[in-house]
Amino acid sequence: MSQTTKKAIAASLKALLARKPLSRITIADITEDCGINRMTFYYHFQDIFDLIDWICQEEGARAVRGRKDYRTWQEGFMALCQTVVENRTFVEGVYRSVQREQIENYLFRVVFDLLLPVIEERSQGMDISAEAQKFIADFYKYAFVGVMLDWVKRGFQETPETVVGQISRLASGQLDAAIRNMAEDAAR
Repeated sequence: MSQTTKKAIAASLKALLARKPLSRITIADITEDCGINRMTFYYHFQDIFDLIDWICQEEGARAVRGRKDYRTWQEGFMALCQTVVENRTFVEGVYRSVQREQIENYLFRVVFDLLLPVIEERSQGMDISAEAQKFIADFYKYAFVGVMLDWVKRGFQETPETVVGQISRLASGQLDAAIRNMAEDAAR
């Protein structure tokens, strides 16, 4: 029942974002739209920003689930982009508000969690530290998310397939090269 209630609260926020900006949405608006009382809201979430964070985590985790290896990371990134498009009103509503940082942090977390297992997999048998692997994941996380945020800011002019295709072409072989370069630096 708890997940069902959380999903209903999330659906109410998303519906409200289609009608007005985030800065004008209150907990009372959400509870009224959802048909619950304030205490039920507060049982599940501390505030609206906690709700936004939960929505981002749930949607992101669902998008990349089972797609965190070298063979499937592009599928995971594609699913993430498609999830952003499916939740366009929500993403734009939060992104265009003072809470832009929440969308950025959500994307950073999801993309890092998508890339790190790929880098760890490709680093097997190489002398590369966990810190160096995380650095590589961070580097590519910022590049990928930067492209995604620009895509959101421009109003999703390209399809997810175009965005992911461009990133895939740029990243092709580059993760392995970055791993080799970091391993060679460690050997010196």
